Amino acid sequence: MIFMTVGTQLTFDRMVQTVDGWCESRKTNAVFGQISDPGPKGYRPAYFEWRDFIAPDEFNRRYEEADLIIAHAGMGSIISALTMAKPIVIMPRKAVLGEHRNDHQLATAEKFADRSGVYVAWNETELPGLLDRLIENPPSANGEAASAFADPQLIGTVRDFIFSDRKAG
Repeated sequence: MIFMTVGTQLTFDRMVQTVDGWCESRKTNAVFGQISDPGPKGYRPAYFEWRDFIAPDEFNRRYEEADLIIAHAGMGSIISALTMAKPIVIMPRKAVLGEHRNDHQLATAEKFADRSGVYVAWNETELPGLLDRLIENPPSANGEAASAFADPQLIGTVRDFIFSDRKAG
């Protein structure tokens, strides 16, 4: 099963429509999508099951059951996939298309593009081919799941930095 999520704040019609077209052309209904409220003029998929909101327990269950995640380039989606050792395809929203306030998702995608288990579709043209490649040649397990907690050394460094100001004053 493929789980697609666009997050809870904004719709992402460009990605949703692309995945819907991919499902239609491949004659598959293996996708379930959490697409945010498309509103009266937003795109509603015809070729895969979707809901605009799912409860956190169901969201986590679908993430855990998925063989592949498709998501916007949001940190929550990426971190969830990494902590569950799930392969994830991310497609960044673009501010110039009115999909977000700025292009921070492009920067996020650039930072994660070389990370094992993270696959970037830079636009809707690349997404179907990338999905085809991953379906035909499923990625091996991502190895060990990323920790949901910060590295103890990082925590110590931050703690030292914060408290060093108190020692100096």
